[in-house]
Formats: sequence, structure tokens, C-alpha cells
Amino acid sequence: MRSQPKERAYSALLKEWKECLDLSPLEKVNFEGEIQALSKQICRLESRHLRVVAFGRVGVGKSSLLNALFGKKIFATDIAHGFTREVKGIQWNHSIANLKSIELIDTPGINEIASPDRDCLALEAALHSDLVLLILDSDITSVEINALQILINNGKPVLLILNRCDQWESNEIEKLVQSIKNRLPNIAKSIAIETISAAPRKAKICSNGRIHSQEYESDIYSLKNTLLNILENQGYNLLTLNTLRQADSFHRSLKSGRLKRRQSEVQGLIGKFATLKASGVAVNPILMFDLAAGLALDTALVIQLSKIYGFELKGASARKLLQKLSIHNSLLGGVQLGIQCTLSVIQHLLFLASPFTGGVSLIPSAPVALAQAAVAIHTTKITGRLAAEELLQNSYRSLPNPTSILRKLTRTNSQMSQYLLSWGMPNNKKSFDKALLP
Repeated sequence: MRSQPKERAYSALLKEWKECLDLSPLEKVNFEGEIQALSKQICRLESRHLRVVAFGRVGVGKSSLLNALFGKKIFATDIAHGFTREVKGIQWNHSIANLKSIELIDTPGINEIASPDRDCLALEAALHSDLVLLILDSDITSVEINALQILINNGKPVLLILNRCDQWESNEIEKLVQSIKNRLPNIAKSIAIETISAAPRKAKICSNGRIHSQEYESDIYSLKNTLLNILENQGYNLLTLNTLRQADSFHRSLKSGRLKRRQSEVQGLIGKFATLKASGVAVNPILMFDLAAGLALDTALVIQLSKIYGFELKGASARKLLQKLSIHNSLLGGVQLGIQCTLSVIQHLLFLASPFTGGVSLIPSAPVALAQAAVAIHTTKITGRLAAEELLQNSYRSLPNPTSILRKLTRTNSQMSQYLLSWGMPNNKKSFDKALLP
């Protein structure tokens, strides 16, 4: 596979984006772990260092599989379950195009009841890898299905491996593989399942009559070819994609935290402008003045919102945004104008008639003024919410960030879109949580 210089430029874009985040002291403390992990991942992308993690329940043969891939015993194994106590990675000496180094990582079991810390350690290692080897030694369990769902939801490419196939007949293996496929989540149905025997053992009768279990040569030929083929053809792209998704996840968490903190401030600002507009239209009977004042207040509101969300607009830009919102929302366009015109005309007629009715005609003007105020409040709140949403969308679209880089990559590189489908990875295009808007 030939070099892809355009994709290598994404590491520089990510570094530039990361340096321009302008994190507050509180954000630096709250996201310290995520920032360090992201920095390491960007460095791995720059150095083209890919990580493959062996992941699974206790005693399924993770260490044995890695030893078989290395061709010698590097990772400690034992008959007792849960022998691996920590995450350990060793460089795999295979020459792969577009990759400078490949690290194979062993992890503790994910179902150690007595040691939930090691369980979390294994999951964290898998989530910070570029390819996960999820190893089974029987039909898939609920623990493994839950772990697989977490991995897929976090955009991890997964290769399913059924170990210890030396203990079954070929027809039994076929039935077991089919059973595993039937139990997989819908998004994981396309994931391939490799069958192996990482450390096969057979009973041997010794001269003294005792039965001894003897280890034989591993049977991982098919898996090794599949793995090397994936790394050769997709390795660098998977490394790039994983880095972008990790950065995107951090970006969304950062945005979400900032939205939560700004939500009450924005709500207060919208309430303030709603009160000002309601007071103006309630006491003034002149329609043109109401419309002009309303436009001025809405423009000022949008400008203030843009400052809060860090995407500043000038007056002309704010009015252009208001025009766009009016086109897309009838309450901001024709309906609002129609209601305000009707109420203003009624109010104006009542004022004109007051000299002939001895002021009696002014009595109905109070409910009319209240109706105008209610419409002004409602439409101002809608304006504020839609403007906030549009400003946030613009901030995602206009400035370089992991979301925009990831979308550009999937648009310009057809292989990336295929990877998202072939690995069952969700391509979530949601920019932010609308529940955090005012």
C-alpha cells in the first residue's frame, strides 16, 4: 500500500486544534487524563505506531495467543485463571507498509469479580487501542456481548477470535460459530470470527502409566494471515481513524461541559431580552416602532449569544442569521408579523377611539397589550434557542476540529467509509446534545 501524505497532515491539524482549545484551569484539571491520552495518541499517529490489544474474559488464552503470534513465550501463562495482572505491551517485529511499529498488548480478564480495578484497566487499554482482538473460548457470554457493545459504541474495530478449537470436532466448531453470530448485536453481525488453537494440549500416557497433558504447536495460521492483511491494507487508516475518533470524543465532552455551564447564563440573557421586548410592545401602539425595536433587540440578543458561545458576530452577520432563522421558523416570520400587526392595529384603533368614547375604549387595550407581550416573550425565546443552535452548528462547521476533520476524511477517502461499515463502527454525525441548549 502506497504512502498517504494527505492523511499524515491530519496529525498536524489535530495538534494545532488541541493547542487552540483555550482550556480553563478547571477544564485542565477535569480533563487531565483525557488530554494526556489524546496527546499520546496523536504522537502515535505521527510516529505511525499502531496498538493491537488482546481482550477478553479471564482464562480464554489471551497471553497464549500473543505468544503464538510472537512464536515464543513472551507473556506469562498459567493454568490458574487470571494470571495476567497488568497491561503489558511488546513490539511485534513485522514490517508493514505505512506503519513504523506494531505493539501487541496483553490485558487482565474483564470478568474478575475479585478485582474490578483490573477489569477497568483492561477496558481502558482496549479503548485506547487501534484494533481489538476479542478472544472467546466458548459461546459468547453476556459479559462479552456487553464489552463488545462498549467497544463498538466507542468506534473500536474488533476482530472476534474463538480459541481452543482443538477440543471440538469441525461440525461442532461450525455450530458454535453460528451460535456466536446469532447472539451478536445487529451492528456487529458483519464482524469476522477466526477459529484458532493458541496452545493446544493432548493427553499423553507416560511410561509409568500416568496421563500427562502435553502442549502442541499452535494453530493460528489463518488468524495471523488475516491480521497481517488487515494491518497491511488498513493499518495506517485505522490508526488515523482511531486518533480522530478519540479527539472527537474529547471534543464532544469538552463542548458538553461548556454548554452545561453556559446554559443558565444563556437562559438568563434570553429572559432579559424577552422582558425588554414585551415591555416595549405592551406600552407602544405604533406598529413600525414595535417591529424596528423588536429587530434591534433580536439582533442584540444574537450578538450577545455569539459572544457567550465563542463565535462572535457583528450586527450585519447577526441580522443575516435572524433572516435565516425567520425563513425556517414561521413563528419568527409570517405568524409573528401577522399576530403583531393585528394586535397593533386593534390597539391603535382603541387609542384613536378613546376621545369619542370618553376613554372607555382604552379598557380592552390592556388584554391586547398582554397578548402582544406574550407573543414577544415566546418568539424571543424561540429566537434565542434557534440562534444558539445555529451558532453552535457554525462553530463546528467553520473551525477546524476533530468532527470536521473526520467528516472530510470520510468524504475524501472512500476506504474510510467502508471501514466504518465493515467494522460495524457507528458514524455519529450529531454535533452536540440539544438538551443542553436553552
